[in-house]
Amino acid sequence: MSDKTNDEAYTAGTSSVAFVTTPDKASAKKLAHGIIERKLAACVNIIPQIESIYMWEDKVNEDNEYLMMIKTRTTRIDELSKFVRENHPYSVAEVITLPIQAGNLPYLNWITQTVPEKAEGKD
Repeated sequence: MSDKTNDEAYTAGTSSVAFVTTPDKASAKKLAHGIIERKLAACVNIIPQIESIYMWEDKVNEDNEYLMMIKTRTTRIDELSKFVRENHPYSVAEVITLPIQAGNLPYLNWITQTVPEKAEGKD
């Protein structure tokens, strides 16, 4: 069985993974649904109960958080970051990204097929 779209080569960095932390499952799910509905990403994994230790306002803090692992096109990172900033409960939302260099070709192709290169309806 051969699928033409899965035979294409992947260009390193075409897709990225973004990491976003949230204070609870409800806010992670709300963000994830908004991201997917707007086609800003192909998939969002929500990883529960991570422990974060960080400096905030000159004080060491320790909190349980949820980690969102978001797979998207690199060209959509700015839009994704904007959406998260505008809809996140934290005043300073974590949005950090890393380019995907390689992986399972059918999966990487699925990301690029699922997420439009730019927002639909815009030129």
